[in-house]
Amino acid sequence: MASVPVVPVVLILSFFQHKTSFSTSLAIQQQAVVDALRLHNVLWITKHEPGVILSWNNNLTKEETENYTVKYILSYKFFNTTHKKKERLQEKKKTIHVELHSGFNAKVKTQLFAKETGDIIKESDWTEFTYKAPPVYIWNLSCIIYNISFLNCTWHIKAEAPEGIQIFFSYRHTRKDFECQQYIKNARKKNIGCHMKEKYFQPSKKINVNITVRDLINNSRGLSYYKAFTPQTIEKLNPPTNVSVSLESRSIKIHWKPPPTIGSARSKCFLYQVKMTDRKIVDVTAEKYEYPFHKPEKTFAAQVRVKKDTCIRNKIWSEWSEPVFIPVEKTVDMMLLSLTLFCLLIFPGGFLIWVCKRYRCLKFITMPVPHPSDNIKTWLTADETHHQKQMSMETEMHSEFTMGIPEENENGVVPQQKCLKESELEDLWG
Repeated sequence: MASVPVVPVVLILSFFQHKTSFSTSLAIQQQAVVDALRLHNVLWITKHEPGVILSWNNNLTKEETENYTVKYILSYKFFNTTHKKKERLQEKKKTIHVELHSGFNAKVKTQLFAKETGDIIKESDWTEFTYKAPPVYIWNLSCIIYNISFLNCTWHIKAEAPEGIQIFFSYRHTRKDFECQQYIKNARKKNIGCHMKEKYFQPSKKINVNITVRDLINNSRGLSYYKAFTPQTIEKLNPPTNVSVSLESRSIKIHWKPPPTIGSARSKCFLYQVKMTDRKIVDVTAEKYEYPFHKPEKTFAAQVRVKKDTCIRNKIWSEWSEPVFIPVEKTVDMMLLSLTLFCLLIFPGGFLIWVCKRYRCLKFITMPVPHPSDNIKTWLTADETHHQKQMSMETEMHSEFTMGIPEENENGVVPQQKCLKESELEDLWG
């Protein structure tokens, strides 16, 4: 029977036993340290316009923070919203922009990680905090940039707002403050919007809007609300320019140029939509569109609009461009044309036949021409005989007159025979 090497097996078993004992000992030591930490957090709010600073602290010592990697998880949700924001932080504070929200719920917990392995060692329970902001009297604040240098901001006033309040608008951009140039008012002469013109914006610098609500009757301190916009995300572009269409090889080809913009004007930044008569709207990334059209039968109109989509997300579409009409060749169905002409001709033809039958028109049209009577034949024969006789006499007299003319004598006297002939001729014609 073969012998089994005992020494290597014993060594391997001893190694695993020692490693297990070491790991168990290390885990017990770490658990003892963690249990001694008893993690917990304390949260508080510090005012910091245009928002608040949420800060927290725990009971970790400096030595403990050096032995472990400490991280924090922050989760918060504004009132009257369903979307939660969650972040992992290494600092013990977070600036939260309240904007037009009336407050938020927040919670924080601390996590400890082993520096050697990165494994989580311990985490605290959630510590919750609720912040109620001052009353908010406006809602639905929105801003839009158009024609590159025009800014419009509008808002609504809540029904519970005091009667004596008035709302004032300003914004900060590129380290400069701008007051409202022209307010938009409602029927109660309350400011519900602001119009700014000939203002130029840096695409990478935010527009920090400040809405201040003041009670003019009680002269109370105004409440300020803040909201930040990235210029390119609120820019409404003008419609595409130089829109042209052509019909080539049974295809409709549309070309255009992108409009001016305050940000990047690279072709890949724009998303276009093309709309043609009786056709679905299509998305196009290039500055042209070709539609195969094999049997054009009527004139079509094409329009294009644009927004920024790739370089920066923008949900605002431009207006549609002016319609450009496509001259389409018209084709006529010969069978349909023949049928139409047949229908147009058969009705008047049938009507004409009915009229002829009704009034016996065909009887008069087809009646034979009668032969001439015997009296007419006799008259025609006599007239022809008289005419021939007259022509014979004229021929005979003309021959005698020509052949029987004598020559004059020396005294120039014409013979009497000539005079007699002439006298007879006159009597005949007389």
